[in-house]
Amino acid sequence: MSLDALPDPVASERLAPRMAAIAALVAAALAMFSPGFLSDGDTYWHVAAGRWMLAHHQVLKTDVFSYTRAGSPWDAHEWLAEILMAGVRGLWGWTGLVVVYAAAAGATAWLVVGWLARWLSGPPLLAVAVVAGDCTLPSLLARPHLLALVPLALWTLELLRGRDEGRAPRPAFAALMAVWANLHGSYVFGFVLLGVFGLEAWVEAGPRGWRKMQGWAVFGALSVGAALINPEGLDGLVYPFKIMGMTTLDAIAEWRPIDFSSYQPLELALLVTVFTCIWKGVRLRPLRLALLLFLLHMALEHARHAVVIAVVAPLVLAEPLAGAFRRRPARPFGGGWFWPSVAAAAGVVLMVRVAAPVQPIDGATSPVTALNHVPRALAGRPVLNDYGFGGYLIYDGVRPFIDGRADMYGDRYLSDFVTAISPDDARLKAMLDRYDVAWTVFPPTRPVVQALDRQPGWRRLYADSYAVIHVRTDAAPAMQAALPPILRPRIG
Repeated sequence: MSLDALPDPVASERLAPRMAAIAALVAAALAMFSPGFLSDGDTYWHVAAGRWMLAHHQVLKTDVFSYTRAGSPWDAHEWLAEILMAGVRGLWGWTGLVVVYAAAAGATAWLVVGWLARWLSGPPLLAVAVVAGDCTLPSLLARPHLLALVPLALWTLELLRGRDEGRAPRPAFAALMAVWANLHGSYVFGFVLLGVFGLEAWVEAGPRGWRKMQGWAVFGALSVGAALINPEGLDGLVYPFKIMGMTTLDAIAEWRPIDFSSYQPLELALLVTVFTCIWKGVRLRPLRLALLLFLLHMALEHARHAVVIAVVAPLVLAEPLAGAFRRRPARPFGGGWFWPSVAAAAGVVLMVRVAAPVQPIDGATSPVTALNHVPRALAGRPVLNDYGFGGYLIYDGVRPFIDGRADMYGDRYLSDFVTAISPDDARLKAMLDRYDVAWTVFPPTRPVVQALDRQPGWRRLYADSYAVIHVRTDAAPAMQAALPPILRPRIG
């Protein structure tokens, strides 16, 4: 790197925290007021799982929620996040949960932009921060992956600092893996990063590479040991690979490839990055380039991984971009009023959020009103439900047919379910009879709704813009009492 491109250490140390604070405030505010923050069905079963574990003082190992897989083995590999979610939800309600997750988004922005501001300033800094932030917007959901972005950023920064300073990562950072591995399966990317930076250290060390690698090897061993500190031990360590091996993942939206037929933040990020790298002749170390290409591949193959490259790529590219733009960081701004102003703004944002409490409302994964129209006796009977509704059913105390724990249900079960509701009328009827289904709940846009309208012995109980409920009208006498009076004359 040219001397002209080197950051001014004094300016960087003073500017970076201020830029990081602004980024953290913006990210937290966006997350706190994101209308879709509770729009993922998995949020609800995560809270329910944590609630059960807090009540029973043990980590879940079998299914206690569905009626189709009750008692089956289940690896609650995100148990730490689930306990945190349930604890916060129990103490401070859904608003508290949103605030905690917004804080995680803010902390991630603090770490990423704080590092960027040590190398960049002005338009380049703003462009990288905005593009990276845009890529994270679809992932602003109250799910464990958002909490896991904090250890992802901390881990990547420690590896980068280690390489910059010619040392191995500090052993104490290996303990971070114990937390990360119990929060979310993305800890696997931590080992990918460790392998790439460790190999880079060995290659660049030359003939004495083995000696220099001792520190990296020790850190790697400590990290594996830390990751093994989970309820399932070795099985828990390899659990993410079991999920990746499922053949029916394409039935789940977040596991599908990104659809570029409409605007996607990753497309903008990719185009801007390619343009900048060609225009400015950005030079990147080969192994780091290979790392980014691998992360890009994962993001293109599975939409859920886009947020990983959104965090890692800016950190890895910060130094090469600084060399390409040959810019010194700008001088600090704001004077003595800066930090009090940031604190005041954060307080205002928090007060506004608390003044407008968050509650689950009708949505694509939360049929709140529809379930309120289901008599409790009927709700206790077997249901055939939409995959996305399963989480909210669990939270509401209804045992679902299926929910977001696809790994527990398995490929064959998920495949049969998808085929039946595609719909295949014969298989749908067979599934309804096999599981003695008494009622169903699906979004009105699902083709299975029209198929149920055609099924003899079935009738709509309730319908709105988010959910349609059908009930079996040829139920056994014991079941008739659970139906609303208006339906009972039709039975028999």
